[in-house]
Amino acid sequence: MAPSPSFPLAAAAGGAPLLLRQLFDAETGTFSYLLADVASRQGVLIDSVYEQHPRDLSLIRELGIDLVASLDTHVHADHVTGSWRLHRATGCAIALAAVAGAENVTLPLHHGDRVSFGGRHLEVRATPGHTDGCLSVVLDDHSLAFTGDALLVRGCGRCDFQQGDASTLYHSITGQILSLPDHCLLYPAHDYSGRAVSSVAEEKAYNARLGGEADERDFVGYMENLHLPHPNRIAVALPANLRSGRPADGGLEEADDWAPIERSYAGLPELTADWVADHREALTLVDVRSEAEVQGPDGRIPGSLLIPLPELPMRASEIPTDRPTVVLCHSGSRSALATQQLQKKGLTKVANLRGGLRAWKAQGLPLEHPVKSHRRALLWPRTQVVNGPVSHGWRWCSCLESRCGVRV
Repeated sequence: MAPSPSFPLAAAAGGAPLLLRQLFDAETGTFSYLLADVASRQGVLIDSVYEQHPRDLSLIRELGIDLVASLDTHVHADHVTGSWRLHRATGCAIALAAVAGAENVTLPLHHGDRVSFGGRHLEVRATPGHTDGCLSVVLDDHSLAFTGDALLVRGCGRCDFQQGDASTLYHSITGQILSLPDHCLLYPAHDYSGRAVSSVAEEKAYNARLGGEADERDFVGYMENLHLPHPNRIAVALPANLRSGRPADGGLEEADDWAPIERSYAGLPELTADWVADHREALTLVDVRSEAEVQGPDGRIPGSLLIPLPELPMRASEIPTDRPTVVLCHSGSRSALATQQLQKKGLTKVANLRGGLRAWKAQGLPLEHPVKSHRRALLWPRTQVVNGPVSHGWRWCSCLESRCGVRV
């Protein structure tokens, strides 16, 4: 999917000069954050998740954002970063603390650095204690901060592995995060209870580990007695994140091997009209419009199989399984639903025609139209033709008379 620079990004940002999207991975309880400067359309993605790459990339492209950096707040132990995949897809920088020593990092970060995107920037603050390489990043006006695993909502990162140290973490949080203005909103990298955001004032007052009257001694005593199990994915996540998410064999990430599938932000597999036109002979095109629409002024794509959407559950077995399927309708809306239905029925090589027949027509690709003056008959896929071979899909009878030997 090509970026959409004409999309009204200011509207997506609610009229604000800065767009903020909080994204969630339920499997690992991870929050990712997309920030973009509306005026320049440049943006940064913080703490991406490898498996969520299609979702994140689709959102970036749909909004027309020029991603300048994928930034990780630390070397995660509970999920694999998507930074390398985003770098491959967009050319963005891979940003991580230099002290982490990870491979493939193109923007090593130090305390006091700035990560700029358009007219805005993030201040980099070293906040070790959970790991040596933990960073928190603060928006230039100190209205927002992204605290990674250093400070969570009413909690904090653990200190019992990856160079963790409770005393160090206490001073990082109190000196670099809770020293921000009370109104500064704090966005954590994780939460397993649905708590998405907090504030400096709240955490100073109510954080059970270091809020209220708690001092360093209280905090260290608390942290040393947590006795938590190690993260389930640590054996996979740590080595992968020390490569910035690049696969161990150095190869490409998994991909659909039958077509250049692009997924919408809703997760729908889609193909462009020009690619479908170039590969039409190797595909089954399923048109889910009504019969009246097919016989109307829009026409149809030659060789396509008509199965109106209401009939699809009963007639899905008519779709050949020896070739990939591309589903289409007038605009790509009804065919999106049809694509999902076919996926649920077990079709793996299936995609929606992005933009439907409108996109096909806009590119000047071939269409067939009924010619009423010649009394041409529109035939069902099950139609038998006496004098001629049966072709797959809808056919247009080429004779001029109704007594042509066609049996419906």
